[in-house]
Amino acid sequence: MEKKPYFLYERYPALKECSEAIEAAAQTLDETYKKGGTIYCCGNGGSAADCEHIVGELMKGFLKKRPLSGAEKEELSSLGAEGEYLAAELQKGVPAVSLVNSVGLGTAFANDVAPELIFAQQIYSLGKKGDALIAISTSGNSKNVIYAILAAKAKGVKVVGLTGASGGRMAALCDHAILAPSDSTPEIQEYHLPIYHYLCQKVEKENFPE
Repeated sequence: MEKKPYFLYERYPALKECSEAIEAAAQTLDETYKKGGTIYCCGNGGSAADCEHIVGELMKGFLKKRPLSGAEKEELSSLGAEGEYLAAELQKGVPAVSLVNSVGLGTAFANDVAPELIFAQQIYSLGKKGDALIAISTSGNSKNVIYAILAAKAKGVKVVGLTGASGGRMAALCDHAILAPSDSTPEIQEYHLPIYHYLCQKVEKENFPE
């Protein structure tokens, strides 16, 4: 059974002022999935943890179970008892990658080349037209996030930005910049969580019917 929908604007009235950007971002992420693209995420510190959280909500059921189709289950079941177990337990996922997780590559690139380019190197290597990048920076000016956005734009990757009221440099670079209505880092991060929960819910609702 589907869990109760996440009523973002009712619970967080202050976010109504950035609802246009939020809804546009949700549509872009929905289109990314429908076109077979991948959603990438990058950020630092608490925002890096948010990237992990977002990927966790996208890659498995969030408010829905997301069971496999009959054909997918049949294909897995043909592999025997273990395949039947996979068919019963696996779920449909939205392809998503957290760029903060590549410790080996990130530390190597930071040591050998340029530490501020650890996200840019990954999105430039992996990203393609039809993909999307969720870039998170409470100030909107984190250098490694800015470079990732520029690299994404060069590859035709759509960019959804999560930042604060000032917007920083990100505001002009992102396709959809969601400016949480605060200049306080803790408050911005508190707003970011319900925003990306809502985005994940919208993608799931559009693509995984009951």
